[in-house]
Amino acid sequence: MSQTATLSKLPEITLYFWIMKICATTLGETAGDLFSMTLNIGYAVSSIILISLFFVSLVSQLASKNYNPLLYWTVILTTSTAGTTMSDFIDRTLGLGYAKGSFILLTLLLAILAFWRFKIGSLSVNNVKSLKVELVYWSAILVSNTLGTALGDFLADDSGLGFAGGALLISTLIGLVIAATFYTSISRVLLFWVAFVLTRPLGATVGDLLTKTHEKGGFGFGTIGSSLVLATILVFFVLLTTRKRPVVRS
Repeated sequence: MSQTATLSKLPEITLYFWIMKICATTLGETAGDLFSMTLNIGYAVSSIILISLFFVSLVSQLASKNYNPLLYWTVILTTSTAGTTMSDFIDRTLGLGYAKGSFILLTLLLAILAFWRFKIGSLSVNNVKSLKVELVYWSAILVSNTLGTALGDFLADDSGLGFAGGALLISTLIGLVIAATFYTSISRVLLFWVAFVLTRPLGATVGDLLTKTHEKGGFGFGTIGSSLVLATILVFFVLLTTRKRPVVRS
């Protein structure tokens, strides 16, 4: 596999990328809850099903020689859905709670990023040039999306902020990251990963805000309706970016 082909497997980091990332992570929350709660499959079985879907999509992504928007965002989506049920299994089924679960997942994410930085090289996604780095890249994404679910649930439930308050706090933090990108000299790679991690708890809180009942502080749209709307938006932007970016062939 040529270096050019490998580089073309990752999307450009544009405004569209962040819109799709937030949409995919929010859809991951609503779809994960659809499996585990609405369909009453349970956290453990849902995790097994969704992790299996993640591995199937990941193997397809790793085997691909070119950037395929539909395939790439399918992997992002499956990491989000799997992360939702994995987080719920850790926090609720195992009884560790949101705070302890978030701490464990944060520690694991930092360990993955540290391994990437000191054993492989720069954390820049522009340097994902080999199968080894791509595996670490997807490992970081899976853990960050699982962490985001736990952190989002902690902000919405344990912190007292509620779904809307949690979403507002995360949105403010993302706004600060955007401001730092334009007005400071802070490492753009560091800011990228901070924003990447923060979009998941944003998706978790927004997802809960959309699906939970009015009595619980949500809009009451339900997991099925919310998931359909979010999936439609995500597919629209995937098709839009597919038209804008030509495929690079090896």
